[in-house]
Amino acid sequence: MMPASVATPIPPGPPRNLRWTVDQFHYLGDLGMFEGRRAMLIDGVIIEEGPMNPPHAIAGEKTEEAIRAVFGARWRVRVQKPLVLGQTTDPEPDVAVVQGTPQGTNTHPTTAELVVELSDTSLHFDTTTKAEWYATAGIPEYWVLDLPNRRLLVYRDPEPLPTGLGATAYRTHLTLGPTDSVSPLAAPGATIAVADLLP
Repeated sequence: MMPASVATPIPPGPPRNLRWTVDQFHYLGDLGMFEGRRAMLIDGVIIEEGPMNPPHAIAGEKTEEAIRAVFGARWRVRVQKPLVLGQTTDPEPDVAVVQGTPQGTNTHPTTAELVVELSDTSLHFDTTTKAEWYATAGIPEYWVLDLPNRRLLVYRDPEPLPTGLGATAYRTHLTLGPTDSVSPLAAPGATIAVADLLP
């Protein structure tokens, strides 16, 4: 039986687009609808990315390893797991660094100190739609590892856009190459070489 939290009332009227909620999206996942697929929920729309190619997978392993090495025991490094940014958005980022430990936690995080997306075919989406969502959610730092161009795009300082737009954008944009290094805002004493993230 479907839980009440995921039931959808059927409104009268003409055909309409169906926007999914996070609860419904997670329920479909629990049913195995996305098994072996990379799905995310953005503004009520379920988006599926293609199969993960070897460079993406290798970069994912390297990025997770590098980030775990610089963040201590007070941090959770979550890989391709839910990050609920509202009732209709769960981008399931490649890597999210969340303060605290999973001990005693029974809900998905709703914020992170650092989010990293690995981009091979989704660069435009990652640097526009996802960047806006992460900034609007108040994520202080967002990285996009641009695999084809072998660079790390660093976004910081979320700031509301002009009144009426209802969104937020990152004020600081940095582009770092393979010979550069970066210190996460939440771990300023640590340094990560961009080359250590790339496949």
